[in-house]
Amino acid sequence: MCDILLAGATGYIGSAVAKALVEKGYQVLCPVRRMPKAPLNGVIYEICDVTDAVAVKQLAQRFSGIEAIISCIASRTGGRQDAWLVDYRANMTLLETAQEWAVEHYILLSAICVQKPRLEFQHAKRAFEQKLQASGLTYSIVRPTAFFKSLSGQVEKVKAGKAFVMFDDGLQTACKPISEADLAAYICGCLNDIKRHNAILPIGGPGPAITPIEQAQLLFRLLQKPEKIRRVPSALFKVIGGVLAGPSLLSGRLADKREFVNIGHYYATESMLLWDPELSVYSAQNTPEFGDQSLEAFYRQALKTGLDGQDLGAHKLF
Repeated sequence: MCDILLAGATGYIGSAVAKALVEKGYQVLCPVRRMPKAPLNGVIYEICDVTDAVAVKQLAQRFSGIEAIISCIASRTGGRQDAWLVDYRANMTLLETAQEWAVEHYILLSAICVQKPRLEFQHAKRAFEQKLQASGLTYSIVRPTAFFKSLSGQVEKVKAGKAFVMFDDGLQTACKPISEADLAAYICGCLNDIKRHNAILPIGGPGPAITPIEQAQLLFRLLQKPEKIRRVPSALFKVIGGVLAGPSLLSGRLADKREFVNIGHYYATESMLLWDPELSVYSAQNTPEFGDQSLEAFYRQALKTGLDGQDLGAHKLF
């Protein structure tokens, strides 16, 4: 018997959620593609591909008492096919399983950027959000801002004496980054906080919002080194995207490359804050905050001990 089915338990946020659930005394079932290198005590890991509807339903038949599903799955690259397979189809499989087995609550880890969808993975996430809202299940859709991980790609290179790379003047975008532990605590809190039921929940870490130039200044201040900054025009993405526009119509591989270019342009020009549709601006003031772990403390520790456990993967732009 298990209380929670957690999908995406070996990922960056999912592993933190698994740890938080165990600490709260939940019995956790985690479908995984491969066993984790450091499995948690109190977690039941079962080899199961969540994109395989038959496998997921067979897994559900073997366990009883599941009260909630928490989905922390996400496409690794944001490519067109991968986005719809994982961000939409795999979540739909979990939702259909939840409905069939009378699971009461579905908690979805989404992303704040879906509020202005232009990318394939954003459309896939939004499409599933709408299905979840119409499902009749209690839902909690968590839309976090940037993760500490997302802002860590340049820590080691700056420490090694290289320049901090930013787009344009470094002032056009901002975010309220949140640590994996704080976000995991927030997600787990959705289980019992009725104010977070049947709600879309944008959430950031403790403020204030920080821009790329402020990230650079923070790193160099902690290193006690003079600032060394390299600026790249965000328009470069538009140029590359234009070159790929024609060929991408004839090749799925090139279409994905163009989508990756579009992703780069989006993150170079759009803030990860709550969008105010009436004023057509991002609002740091209106972006909710949670937790107490600061980016400065994270950078300080990373500069001291490295980025162990922070597998940057596709989050590393530079």
